[in-house]
Amino acid sequence: MKKVAVVGAGSMGHGIAEVAALSGYEVWINDVAESILQNALQRISWSVEKLVEKGSVKESADSIISRIHATTNQEEALRGAVLMIEAVIEDLETKRKVFSKAETLVESDAVLASNTSSLPITEIAKNLAKPERVVGMHFFNPPVLMPLVEVIRGERTSDEYFKKAIDFAKSFGKEIVPVNKDIPGFLVNRLLFRVSEVACLLHERDGIDVKEIDSAAIYQLGFPMGVFLLHDYAGVDVGYLVGKAMTERGFNVYTCESLKQLYTEGKYGYKSGEGYYKYPEKGKFVRPSIPQDIGRQLNAYILLTTAVNEAAFLIREGIVSEEDIDKGCKLGLNWPKGILQYADEYGIDNFVKELRNLRQKYDLPQFEPDPFLEKMVSEGKTGKKAGRGFYDYSGITELKTVRIVKEKPLAWVILNRPERLNAINAEMVRELSSTLDQLEEDGDVRVIVVRGEGRGFSAGADIMEFLNLSPIKAVIASRRLQELYNKIRFLTKPVIAVIHGFAYGGGLELALACDMRISEADAKLGQPEVNLGLIPGAGGTQRLPRLSRKGIEMIFTGGEIMGKEAFSYGIVDRVVEKGKAEEEAKALAMKIAEKSPLSIMAAKLSINYGEQTNVWNGLMQEATFFGLLFSTKDIQEGVTAFLERRKPNFRGE
Repeated sequence: MKKVAVVGAGSMGHGIAEVAALSGYEVWINDVAESILQNALQRISWSVEKLVEKGSVKESADSIISRIHATTNQEEALRGAVLMIEAVIEDLETKRKVFSKAETLVESDAVLASNTSSLPITEIAKNLAKPERVVGMHFFNPPVLMPLVEVIRGERTSDEYFKKAIDFAKSFGKEIVPVNKDIPGFLVNRLLFRVSEVACLLHERDGIDVKEIDSAAIYQLGFPMGVFLLHDYAGVDVGYLVGKAMTERGFNVYTCESLKQLYTEGKYGYKSGEGYYKYPEKGKFVRPSIPQDIGRQLNAYILLTTAVNEAAFLIREGIVSEEDIDKGCKLGLNWPKGILQYADEYGIDNFVKELRNLRQKYDLPQFEPDPFLEKMVSEGKTGKKAGRGFYDYSGITELKTVRIVKEKPLAWVILNRPERLNAINAEMVRELSSTLDQLEEDGDVRVIVVRGEGRGFSAGADIMEFLNLSPIKAVIASRRLQELYNKIRFLTKPVIAVIHGFAYGGGLELALACDMRISEADAKLGQPEVNLGLIPGAGGTQRLPRLSRKGIEMIFTGGEIMGKEAFSYGIVDRVVEKGKAEEEAKALAMKIAEKSPLSIMAAKLSINYGEQTNVWNGLMQEATFFGLLFSTKDIQEGVTAFLERRKPNFRGE
């Protein structure tokens, strides 16, 4: 069994060790004191047991934990390892000592990786005999739950070891963002500190209250936390020191004076009881009240100006790809959209205009529009309104809650309320219904695929909209959802649901109404209505138990199951690894689209109407559809193609 060594057993180190053990590696974790190691092992044990309890892993907790060995003897931890991940304090000399010892003890072809979030990989590797083996592998906190790893190439990192590090991260089940140049802050921190610098300028120079700024970020942009609240949550000290390290190494960012002041005063956020906000109990995070209305006067897109500029620089220099920039935002920062999606949404020309205004206002060079943005504007690539920005919007229809993307012969119907976890409200019901009507009549569309934007498929019905319903209005709301889902069920075209992240309540019921369901293995599916004193109201009590007896347990307990478990119970039709569901759905949809749309329609209606009656009526329906198909041109084409040994070209006639 391959050995992984993790040096440093703190908040990141013990989490990385757990990830490696969960992935089947033999893990040796090292730190300077036995007490630190025992604390790490206790935290790992608690976490693993929780994962087993939730069904996230099938292996026993004892089996997983047996692969983790703790030692204060660094040589023992390092000897024979194929991968070493350093996770000690953010001090360059301390890290260099670890790497100097490691390169003589690990396997000759082992990867030497640092989990640093701020120090250059090149500086860490500077005095080593083989600096080509050194890479950055920046995990996000907590490593077990956060899906992203930034893999950073140092100046002397070889292609071979850069690829090896990426392969190791993938073997841990992580999504990868390759960073092709060793720059301060890599990708995610650079973008985050850009947003923070604008927020600080608005607060410190324009006198805008932190709550107003955080409110705009949360309710307009859909951020999981406001900018200043995130500083409190992650640690004011952490934010200040990481920013300081990045600035000292050439990252030109505005120094947030309020952050520096809080750091100097020891006000580190919730862990000290006070930061930008006050917390009633030191060390316990209680989310402060941030009303929605106080941030309405502020244009939240202003917060993104230098982050968009930074992204343009990274693309222009070939440091990170466009796709990976947005992946980093969504998986590393939990934003509902990537920074390039925000840019296209607001308009790249509008961002250039805002940058110029702020350049003049604040007299700071980072507000000078990047040449890449200027070029895009000159070419008319200004975003969604122009049909092209960082992304191509031809064939895309944007409604308020739904996006339709046509890729003949497919149509993607995307639930597009990522800031509300794609919660289904009355407007989404109306837009989905009218969209299905249009796509059913569109001769270029043969298969429809439904997916969710952002972190998951759908969290279910928008509870804020349903809270104040009277009983009779609740019945009406339930019936309207049922009517929409019945429309999907009896549509004349096949509909495939792509499930990632989560599908809860009405979101799962939407997926159940589709003809086929493809789920990622780690997606979470559940009917939690009983936890609110309700029952499923959009077909869940009927469709879920008919698929599996497990559905009854899910409804009665309000519990959830993972995608791979849902597959074993027959609730989903296919299960794939993380990030592969869309690809799988497209391949399946294309295979179906090659067939006669008339025979697919007849088969779907025969199946679904047959479910509503006895077998004798169902067989009669089947025979009727079978006979009717003999009157079509498609059957003539199918038979002719068979005899001529070629692929048929069905036209739906």
